[in-house]
This record gives sequence, C-alpha cells and structure tokens, in this order.
Amino acid sequence: VQLQASGGGLVQPGGSLRLSCAVSGFILDDYVVGWFRQAPGKKREGVSCSSVDGITYYADSVKGRFTISRDNAGTMVYLQMNSLKPEDTAVYYCARSGYYPKTATWDLPERYSDWGRGTQVTVSS
Repeated sequence: VQLQASGGGLVQPGGSLRLSCAVSGFILDDYVVGWFRQAPGKKREGVSCSSVDGITYYADSVKGRFTISRDNAGTMVYLQMNSLKPEDTAVYYCARSGYYPKTATWDLPERYSDWGRGTQVTVSS
C-alpha cells in the first residue's frame, strides 16, 4: 500500500495549487481518502476527505476554497486549493481509511490506517 502526496510549493496569498495523491497497492474505490495538514507546533488537522460514492467533507477553514476529487482511473486523489492564505501553510498528507466518513469522525487521524509522505505548502508574499 502506498500513498504519495505531491504538488506543494511556494505560492503568494490568493494563489492556487493542486495537490496530487498517487495511490497504489489497493483499490481506491474501496476506501476513503483524506487530506490532512500539520503546521509547525500544531496538531495534525483534517482538511478534506472523499468516499467513492461522492461523499465529501471539508474543514470549515477551507470550505469554498478547496475541492477534493478522484480520477476515473482510480489511481489519483486531488486537492485543488484556491484563494490560499498564509494560514494554509503546512505539510499536507494524504491517507486512506476503511471507515465510512461521518460528520463527527471523518477528520480523526486515528481513523486512517495508511499515510503517505507529506508535501510542503507555503503561502507567503
């Protein structure tokens, strides 16, 4: 099982980035995939998650700005990030979960069994 996040970088406030999570070793349709982020000195927080039947969740701080999606080939999960703010600066991770996402639990890291290496996103002028 592998998940590999990529696409991070340095962007100015108001800019956009698209993160990619390449998955292998499992059938994407059978799992929830989530995006998390961790800023220095802060806890890891859930950003968004997606299930195969189209259920998605977003943290309040990113609603309306970020969009999660999956490709039809079942190998990639994306996080489109628009209107980026300095407070979005963090290392972003993708992870998979066998638990169906619910409002109260979708963003609990302990619900995710496998994690990829993160990708750094820095929003700064």
